[in-house]
This record gives sequence, C-alpha cells and structure tokens, in this order.
Amino acid sequence: MDLKQLQYFIVIAEQRSFSRAADMLDLSQPSLSRQIQLLEAELGQHLLVRTGRGVEVTEAGARLLGHARTLHHLATQARQDLINFRSSAPGRVRLGIPPRVARRLAPNIMQQFRAQFPASSITLAEGLSAQLRDWLLKDKVDLALLYEPAPSSLMQVESLYREELVLAHARAGAAALPATIAVADLDKYPLVLPSAPNTIRALVEHTCRESNVQLNVVAEVDVVQTIVETLSYAHEPVFTIIPRSALGDIPGPARLSCAPIVDPVIRNNLTLAIATAAAQSQLVLAVAQIIRGIDMTSHMG
Repeated sequence: MDLKQLQYFIVIAEQRSFSRAADMLDLSQPSLSRQIQLLEAELGQHLLVRTGRGVEVTEAGARLLGHARTLHHLATQARQDLINFRSSAPGRVRLGIPPRVARRLAPNIMQQFRAQFPASSITLAEGLSAQLRDWLLKDKVDLALLYEPAPSSLMQVESLYREELVLAHARAGAAALPATIAVADLDKYPLVLPSAPNTIRALVEHTCRESNVQLNVVAEVDVVQTIVETLSYAHEPVFTIIPRSALGDIPGPARLSCAPIVDPVIRNNLTLAIATAAAQSQLVLAVAQIIRGIDMTSHMG
C-alpha cells in the first residue's frame, strides 16, 4: 500500500467512476484499475464494486476511505512543511479565477499581493468553474474562486458571495417583462443558456426540476457576451438567465431588460476553494485572506 494508491482510491470513491477519476488524475483507465487491483490484493478484500450507475465502495472500502483521507491529509502536511523548511527563495502562488470575476477582483488582489509580498509572484489562471476545479485537483492551481463546486476531500471550500439570477432579454425584441418572474413561469420563455457542464445551467435546471418545470432551451451558448448578442439580433424574442451583475459587463446595457426570478429566488454561490495539498502554504493562506477581505457586495454587485 502506498500513498499514490490511496489517493487514487479516494478520487475513484468520490467520483464514483473509474473514467472520471482517470481523467482527473491524468492516468489511463487500465493503469488506474491495475493500481486498485494491487491495493485490493494486498488487503485481501474488495474495495469497490461496479454498478449500473458507476462504482460504489464496499463495506471494507468505506472503512479504508476514512483512513485514506486521514493519511493523505497527514502526508500533504508533511510535504508542505518540508517544502517551507527547505525553501528560502521567494514563493509563488497560483490562483484560478473565472473571467467575469477576474475583471472585478483581479486588480484588487494583485495590488494587495504586491504590497504584502514584493519578493513573491502570483499567477492568475482564468477558466470556467468546472475547468478550474479540475486544475485545482490536478495541482495546476493552489486555490480558486469557483461557483457551486462539487465537493471533494482534496480541497477545502467556503462560501464568499451569493447573487440572485435574473431573466433578461433585449428590450427591442420583446414585450416588457413583469416585475418578477416565478420559477413556475420560466417554461413560457424561449431560453439561450450555457451548455452543460455549467454552474448556472445546473443551478437553474435543479431548481426547475424541484418545481416540475420543463425549460424551453432553444440555443446553447457558453459566453455571456455572445448570449447577449444572440438576444439582441435574434429574429424572434429570446431570453437568458444570468447573474444580475453580468448586466454591467455588457456594452450598451440599456439594450437589456431583466426581472428577478422568485418563488423561489435562485442565487449562485461564489466560493473560495483551497487545494488540500496547498493548505499549509503561508503564501496561499495569505492570498485566501486577501480574498476574504474584499467587499464582494461592492465589487460584484
């Protein structure tokens, strides 16, 4: 039994899929399966069982999972402690951030970081939340700002800011919206939404499923600016669902009209995620503290 095998086992158990785990770990699926077979052979017990929906841990696997998480955490702490001990050189921290959030927060983060750590460097990597989460788990970034990330023991997550979603359309292309839009009425509007996987799409669809509402998605576009242009130039009135603050990112915002979504209100959740492997780095923790200190309401509202 070695630490790599335990890490592989953790990821498979959390993803409930060999293929998804192999993608996250940058391994081939046969190689990953072989490592689990070796682990099971050493322990003399089956740890995972394949089902029609993927992979589930056995009773023995569930017992091992708790020990594996503890050992992985201890090994990560030991590794980071020795890195800090041996290194007297200036440090570097890697922050993942969605483009829309970067436009609002990056200048503030960079300015504070340079003031506090003039001998160190910070790298900002932009991407969508699903991509940034993968980078975090693959050790390509140390911490990231993510919307509604799926949980993993390989990262620590805390909520920073919640923002309401609105139904928006081009004023010239449709009749005026009512003051508010109930979730139950969203099926009346032809929608342009991002394709899956996308946090806003997943959040809206989850809320609508709970209300037994079937969305009328007529087009899928992944970039907010392109969505707005689609709304503006479509021959027939079409709508989209975006965070209210996104209206301020669009040139000529007077072209757009919006109405809050209610019953229930839908809010996205901007979170700060720190890779477990980087959670002992003083530089990473300092950047996390800079982010926590930013007034999200004034910057994101």
